[in-house]
Amino acid sequence: MRGRRQTADRRRQMADRRRQTADSGGRWSVVGSRRSSVVSRWSCILCLLLLTGCLPTNQSPISNLQSPISNPQSPISNPQSPISNLQSPITPRPNYSPGQLVDYTAQTGDTLPVLALHFNTTADEILEANPIIPEDATTLPPGLPMQIPIYFMPFWGSQFQILPDSLFVHGPAQVGFNTQEFVEGQQGWLKDYHAYVAGKNRSGAGVVDYVATNFSLSPRVLLALLDYQTGALSQTSMPREVDEDYPLGYQNRSHRGLYMQLVWAANTLNNGYYGWRTGRLTTLDFQDGTMEHPDPWQNAATVTLQYYFSLDSTRIMFSFAAGPDGFAWTYQNLFGDPWVDVQPHIPGSLQQPEMRLPFEPGKTWAYTGGPHTGWGTGDPRAAIDFAPPAVAGGCIPSSEWVTAVAGGVVTRSEAGIVELDLDGDGDPRTGWVVFYLHVATKDRAPAGKVLEAGDPLGHPSCEGGRSTGTHIHIVRKYNGEWIPADGTLAFNLEGWITHNGDEPYQGTLTRFSQTVAANANATKECLITAAEEE
Repeated sequence: MRGRRQTADRRRQMADRRRQTADSGGRWSVVGSRRSSVVSRWSCILCLLLLTGCLPTNQSPISNLQSPISNPQSPISNPQSPISNLQSPITPRPNYSPGQLVDYTAQTGDTLPVLALHFNTTADEILEANPIIPEDATTLPPGLPMQIPIYFMPFWGSQFQILPDSLFVHGPAQVGFNTQEFVEGQQGWLKDYHAYVAGKNRSGAGVVDYVATNFSLSPRVLLALLDYQTGALSQTSMPREVDEDYPLGYQNRSHRGLYMQLVWAANTLNNGYYGWRTGRLTTLDFQDGTMEHPDPWQNAATVTLQYYFSLDSTRIMFSFAAGPDGFAWTYQNLFGDPWVDVQPHIPGSLQQPEMRLPFEPGKTWAYTGGPHTGWGTGDPRAAIDFAPPAVAGGCIPSSEWVTAVAGGVVTRSEAGIVELDLDGDGDPRTGWVVFYLHVATKDRAPAGKVLEAGDPLGHPSCEGGRSTGTHIHIVRKYNGEWIPADGTLAFNLEGWITHNGDEPYQGTLTRFSQTVAANANATKECLITAAEEE
């Protein structure tokens, strides 16, 4: 893999920079492998997106009002090189001729339509140059050597890769990692932190785990981010330049405190990761009005960290944070070199297992929500919604049953949530998992219960988040990665295929010549009937 081939160069680069730092007497004081920042916080203005939709509990939409933000790129915990040595010595890309074939090695989760967007070409041209790839390919096999016709776009970003995708998601690579034990073994302030979150008193590690689980994002990534920006694992107290109310720098009253700051960060990171994965994210915009396109060869985890650190950042701070001496060094210092023995978490030719509609055979429900976010706001558009028949609107109890779309074991059952693990190993970080939101407490299937396809698992409700009416929200994950509801791996429920609309919650379900359009008002055009048992 390309990342693996970079490992030796990456280590040499980091070692050179650490030697330069020690010799320079520059802007950073180094204590062992840690450092104390003497950088003043930059004052910035964060342009915020208004995020809407059915939201999980404590998941406030980000206001579209402009709020001051202490720059989230100010590092706290890791040694750095002088400002003059920020850029990694990687040869710039040449100016390619239009349509020139370039070498590319498929990375985990790659699909033809999105590669075409990254390289400013078409899927047909990629297929023509690589006849070995079948036209109906879903995901490409990681490591597949390819040639891609490229059409040059100016302002390409860094080629430096920060983190493999498999270490970004809450997937197989996180199995066996104990966040609580790890935090307790560090000297930082996080091990003594406690907060009341979602009805429970939680430790700092517990808060990290709760956010990581909900967003299906690696707890290691969140810990490294906290240490990089606040010294959470390396500093015994929060540095004076860090605002205790807004430790990650996002100053919005609805996101005060460590938990809500992590919610914002995780949501932002998921937006960047799945934005690149689906081709929706194409540019990074900077405070000075300039922009750049992520390098077409980049992977999703690197691009989302670039995206996170680009938010209202100066070029200098962005270059450092997204370079080898920034977040990448903090992560390696805590958890080791992430590029050693990288294991792809999305195989080639991935296929969704057979699934049925999530309600009883012969029953008619309304398709009330087309593809929209699985958790939080923004990307990925991985979820769809169905509402039961009712004589009145709003959040009213329903006796209708939500059913298992496939056989599996319930691995999570709590306020509004049921997770169904289809491979039966009892670990939601591996294999196919179906996530249900807004499941009523009454009659909700308990954790550990084994279900067959079509078995009842609870009733639709408004529990578990904000909702204007009783419904069910379902999402798929594979090895910890949210699977978009549209695209090469679109939802397939009894032959009904999902398609995005122009906006979240819009879109259609199609089966042969039939089309059902999503409508929150449950009009007759959005009614759909589950197939009768044979």
